Amino acid sequence: MTLAMKTHVVSAKEWEAARQQLLVKEKAHTRARDALAAERRRMPWMAVEKSYAFEGPRGKVSLVDLFEGRRQLIVYRAFYEPGVFGWPEHACRGCSMVADQVAHVAHLNARDTTLVFVSRAPQADIARLKKRMEWTIPWCTITDSFDKDFGVDEWHGTNVFIRDGNKVFRTYFINNRGDEQMGGTWNYLDITALGRQEVWEDSPEGTPQTPTYKWWNWHDSYAPDAAPDKKWVEVSDAGEAAMRKQSG
Repeated sequence: MTLAMKTHVVSAKEWEAARQQLLVKEKAHTRARDALAAERRRMPWMAVEKSYAFEGPRGKVSLVDLFEGRRQLIVYRAFYEPGVFGWPEHACRGCSMVADQVAHVAHLNARDTTLVFVSRAPQADIARLKKRMEWTIPWCTITDSFDKDFGVDEWHGTNVFIRDGNKVFRTYFINNRGDEQMGGTWNYLDITALGRQEVWEDSPEGTPQTPTYKWWNWHDSYAPDAAPDKKWVEVSDAGEAAMRKQSG
């Protein structure tokens, strides 16, 4: 098949020169994105005064319960309920694409963060949908005004919360085009108040931080309060050194 698009074919040397020219802008974009995330971590918090109830696989749960004992909570409002295109066999096509892109939640959990999807569909329908689509994301049923109160009653959106004991605070909200980038571990952590919790980040004083890369693990090997694997520390240290040498 012949491509109809306009192309510009060059030599390897010219191609590398073009790549290096673009790389300058890409690095500037990365630094700007990091600076924006740092500003996001300094957003004021809004106290959640109302009590909210959801239905989970094992019955009624509160907003605090959704944290599953962790410090942070990310809640994506997915449209799966009567009246939504695809019901009851499928959820909204856009929300389903978001669900398809979600990385293994064990990595978020290791950063003291829980991800939950919420919809108005009954739990029996949610369980059937998750099985059909092979999704393992925690998914609860909205039973009150949570969606309206947090700006997701008519359109999708992602709300971020943090808790201090049983006190819950809203720290961030993203929707529209912002939601399309979600799914990866880093993008989720970058919208939280605590961020990636690595020492290179510009974060408010008192934010928990650990050495970069060292906390990473296979998703089936995380253990509470486990020290970084010594071999992985050696491997990641060598990788960092090589990267600095290359960029320097």
